[in-house]
Amino acid sequence: MVRKKLFNPKEFNNIKDIIYNSAKEFGNKTAFTLKDKEEGKTTYVDISYNQFLDDINALGTAFYSIGLKEKRVAVIGKNRYEWILTHLSNLLGSMVSVPLDKDLQLEELESSLIRSKAEAIIFDKKLLDLIEEIKKRNNTSIKEYIAMDKIEGYTNIPDLLKKGKEIIKKGNKEYIDNKIDNNEMNILLFTSGTTSKSKAVMLSQRNIASNIYALQCVEDIRSTDTNIAFLPFHHIFGSSCIVWTLACGLRNVFPDGLRYIKQNLNEYKVTVFVGVPILIESIHKAIMREVEKQGKTKLINFALRLSSFLMKLHIDVRRKLFKQILDQLGGELRFVVSGGAPADAKIAKQFNDMGIKTVQGYGLTETSPVIAGEDYLNMKPGTVGLPMINDTIEIVNPDENGIGEIRVKGPNIMIGYYEMPEETERVLKDGWFYTGDLGYLDKDGYLTITGRNKNMIVLKNGKKVFPEELESLVNRIELVEECMVFGMPDEEDKNDITLSVKVVYSKEIAEEKYAGKTEEELRKIIWEQIKKVNTTFPKYKHIKNMILTSEELIKTTTKKVKRHEEMKKIIGTRI
Repeated sequence: MVRKKLFNPKEFNNIKDIIYNSAKEFGNKTAFTLKDKEEGKTTYVDISYNQFLDDINALGTAFYSIGLKEKRVAVIGKNRYEWILTHLSNLLGSMVSVPLDKDLQLEELESSLIRSKAEAIIFDKKLLDLIEEIKKRNNTSIKEYIAMDKIEGYTNIPDLLKKGKEIIKKGNKEYIDNKIDNNEMNILLFTSGTTSKSKAVMLSQRNIASNIYALQCVEDIRSTDTNIAFLPFHHIFGSSCIVWTLACGLRNVFPDGLRYIKQNLNEYKVTVFVGVPILIESIHKAIMREVEKQGKTKLINFALRLSSFLMKLHIDVRRKLFKQILDQLGGELRFVVSGGAPADAKIAKQFNDMGIKTVQGYGLTETSPVIAGEDYLNMKPGTVGLPMINDTIEIVNPDENGIGEIRVKGPNIMIGYYEMPEETERVLKDGWFYTGDLGYLDKDGYLTITGRNKNMIVLKNGKKVFPEELESLVNRIELVEECMVFGMPDEEDKNDITLSVKVVYSKEIAEEKYAGKTEEELRKIIWEQIKKVNTTFPKYKHIKNMILTSEELIKTTTKKVKRHEEMKKIIGTRI
C-alpha cells in the first residue's frame, strides 16, 4: 500500500524557511501563551508569531555579538519559552544546538559538555547549583554561561534580547541574513541512553524539515488548535513537535508538571498533545478510577461498545456520549499522538471510542524522528501505522513469521554519530539505517514492532520471546503500575532461563481498593491475574516467576526502562 498525502503543505528544506513562512502566514496569531506566577497572582502573556521571530533574531544577533557565531551552544532546562527560543536562535544562526537533559547528574552533564565541545550553555535557574559546580571544575570548553532568567553575576536572556534589538536597530543584519546549509550538522543530540554511554547524533536542518513536511502531509493538525508541550525538548520528538506545531500555526502552552495535567488541559482548553504512552496511560487510569468511584464502570463499558458499533454504521455520537469524561480533560481535547514507546492498543482504542482521535507513531533520534505513524484515515490497532511518505521501510532477514530487523531510508536519516565512525558504519549502510528494532510489515503495509533486538529473550530451546509483548498485557492488570519481563538465568546452568517479571504495584489502588492487605496478599492477587495472562500465550511464553515491589523502575527521562540497570539490581538482590 502506497501512502497518500491527506493534506498539501508547503515543503521546506530548512527550519529557517519554516519559521519565516509561519511569521508570514500567521503574523499576529498567538504562537505561545506564557503563564507568570508572582506574589500569588497569575497572569498570562501571549507571544505572536511575529514577536517570536523578532525574539529569535534579537537573541541570535546578541549571540553573534558575544562571539558565538559558528560555535556550539548547549541548552538545558525544563520546557519553557526561553528553551525553544534559544534552540531556534541557534538553528537560524547556523550555530550547533546541543540540547541536554535537565535530569543529568553532574558527571554525565560534564561529560556531555566535554564530548560536544560546546562553548556556551544556556540554563534554567533551577540548575544554578549544577552549573556553578561545572564552572568551578573548569573541565569543559564553556566560555559563556547564560541564564534563562535574571541571575546576579550571569549574562541572561532578557538582557541579550534587549541588546540584540538595539544592534538590529543600528542596521546590523548579519544574523538575519545568515544563509543556512541545509545538510550540515546543526543539532548534536545525545540519545536517551538506555545503556551506559549515550551516542551523540548529528542532525541537519534538512533532516528535521523533511520529517515535519511528512507529518504535515498526513496528520490532522489545525491552526485553530492549542498544543501543550509535554514531551521534554531535549528529546528529538519534543523539540521537533514544537517546530511542527509552529509550521501549522498552533498556539503552544507549557505544563506545570505531571500532577497538574488535568488542570492544565482545562486551563488552556487544550485540543492536541503529543505524549509518551506512560502519560496517556496515566490519564486513562485517572479517568477510569473516577468512573469506578461514581459506580459507572458498567455504564461506560456499555457506552464504549455502543460507540464502537455506531461508528461502524457511520454514526458518530462519541463526544455527546462521553461529554462528562471529555469535560474532565477540558472539553476540547480531540487529538493525541503517542510516541517514544509502544502504546497499549486497548487504551488507544478506548480513547478513540470516546471521541479523542489517538494515533501512534514510531521513530528514533537517528531518524529525526518519525518513520511510521497512524493518521485519522489509516489506523490499525497494534501497529505503528504506515511508513511516512518520504521513507522506505524494509524488514531484514525475516524469520518464518516475517519478523526481522527494521531498516529505513529517507531524507530524515542522521548524518551519523559524532566521533564514533565504527558505530556509524554499523548502522548506516548504503543509505539504509538499521534500527536495531524488530518487527514486520503486514499485507497492507502497516508496521508492527515486536521488540528491541537487544531486549529479545532467547530460551534454552531456541524459542524467542519479546518482553514488550508480555508487558503490554501485564500492565493492564489493575494493581500493576508498571512492569519489566526478563529472563532469570539459572545459577548453575546460565543457558537455562526462567521467564520472569518484575512488577511495581500501585500504592494508590492498593490503598483505595485493597486497604489492609499485606504485600504478600497483593502478590497473590496479582499472580492470579498473571496466570490468566499466561493462558493467552503458548506455554514457552508463560511467566513462571514474579518479583513484587512498590519502588519505581529505573528509567531514562523519556520513560524507557533501563533494563540493563534493572537486571544488575535484580541479579544483585538474588546474590
